[in-house]
Amino acid sequence: MSKGSLTRRGILHAGASVAASLSLPAIVNAQSLKSLRPISFQADWIYGGPNAGLAIAKEKGYFADVGLDITINQGKGSGSTSQIVASKAAQFGFADGFVVGNSVSKGMKLKMVGGVFRRNPCAAMVLEDSDIKTPRDIEGKTVGIATGTAQFQQWPAFMKGAGLDPSKVRLINVDGAGAGPALISGQIDVVGGFAQGYIPAIEIRGKKKVRAFWYADEGVIAMSNGIIVHKDLLSETELIRGVVRASLKGFLYGRANPAELTQIVKKYSETTDVAITLREAQLSWKTWVTPTTANKPLGWMAAEDWASTVAVLKAYGGVATPLEASELYTNEFVPTEAEFVPPQNA
Repeated sequence: MSKGSLTRRGILHAGASVAASLSLPAIVNAQSLKSLRPISFQADWIYGGPNAGLAIAKEKGYFADVGLDITINQGKGSGSTSQIVASKAAQFGFADGFVVGNSVSKGMKLKMVGGVFRRNPCAAMVLEDSDIKTPRDIEGKTVGIATGTAQFQQWPAFMKGAGLDPSKVRLINVDGAGAGPALISGQIDVVGGFAQGYIPAIEIRGKKKVRAFWYADEGVIAMSNGIIVHKDLLSETELIRGVVRASLKGFLYGRANPAELTQIVKKYSETTDVAITLREAQLSWKTWVTPTTANKPLGWMAAEDWASTVAVLKAYGGVATPLEASELYTNEFVPTEAEFVPPQNA
């Protein structure tokens, strides 16, 4: 055999080896994708700053790292999300704890397995140039709140905590989309709602500064958004542990990388305004830590906060059943490593 034919054979052999090495990762990736377990995750609302951790966890591959192919469905409120998870149309949801408690009192088999917004995000908001400087100044004013919402149900508790006379406050129903414009135009003096849901658009689109009176500062302690499951899923410990861990990594990564957070949200929802998304996220970070959860990992929930949530539900949310705080949550699936402890200030 000639030297030339040996060379040609060597070249062909080398080429085959190179081709194999180039195609192998693609084959492995395809096989890996096929092996991922499909899971449905129902968000609380459309993609935005507050729930960005879910999109980030998907985008950064945190869900894939625990063997899951997650489909995140945008939501229409915590009430809807609770119903979807309770009906098992989605395995996981991101929903408000006050709403979840109310849903469980009505027979839905739900449990929160990781708390994110552990401080009540509800607030009474006014324009900064308003003559309303303290909560007591709300007397004699018109307040707009979407009826049936958590913030509406908690409003009497806020008034009691702030020492307001309900007979001196005019309360009207204003839908979420119209509340901000109504405040800016002077149709209402105060808007009640989730601070991160209203303040960014009023400040950035309406070019008006906002003063917020937080319900929590008036003693209205209520768990807000966290990861929920149907109780029948609780036996799948590794699945839940993986979803909780990946989700929390997404939230914490977004907190540490806010510019990337806004871009990921925009990738998933092109119509978002990055400035509003950032402000939404910043306000949501104020709800991550409570006095009872200080220095605890994100996701960990305090018995005292849930007990207060149930107390508010029974006093003002129309719950008459013997609802117990312990049946609404568990910390079993929350990671305990120090890397999951969030910054302790907002």
